[in-house]
Amino acid sequence: MSMKIEALTDSELDALKEVGNIGAGNAATALSQILSKRVDMTVPRARVLELTKVPELLGGEENLVIGVYLRIFGDIQGNIMFLLPVNSAETLVEMLLGAAEEEGVLGEISQSAITEVGNIITSSYLNALSAFSGLTVVPSTPSLAYDMAGAILSTILIELSEVSDYALLIETEFMGDGKTIDGNFFMLPDLDSLNVLLKSIGAKKHD
Repeated sequence: MSMKIEALTDSELDALKEVGNIGAGNAATALSQILSKRVDMTVPRARVLELTKVPELLGGEENLVIGVYLRIFGDIQGNIMFLLPVNSAETLVEMLLGAAEEEGVLGEISQSAITEVGNIITSSYLNALSAFSGLTVVPSTPSLAYDMAGAILSTILIELSEVSDYALLIETEFMGDGKTIDGNFFMLPDLDSLNVLLKSIGAKKHD
């Protein structure tokens, strides 16, 4: 029997949070290497969030956000998003490039940098997930979206309407060079994949 992500127990959420801790730590290490400077992070916060609440989390439906989006394949399937408020994306670009582009986050170099960092962060999480669970997890090529939070959400809801109205949210902050980047990482596993994942990481089994 398939379970829905909103039905996760505290112990199951704790198990997924532990994976998030490892993945975020790997991401901070990877960012440190790219920036050639120390990057720290807050302890990730994991919770299940209704998708319609995502715009509120990001400052409202009309607030501009940038997202890196991928499909995952292999032993489990689903979708992953890394969403940034525009001000955090601009901070990230300045840290990477040393200065902001005149076009801001719409500049080609900026978008390339954001996509690459989003790819690194999502890959860090997936690598942790794979190592922790023993499952093979293969990401697709990342796609970049820049739009109002409500518009990005609408696109996601259309694609995921048959899967779930909820997502696993992992929030963390990356800090380096006196600057802070707010990161919102969403995982939306397909229903059957959630069962496979929970059993593999040793959380409570569902028959």
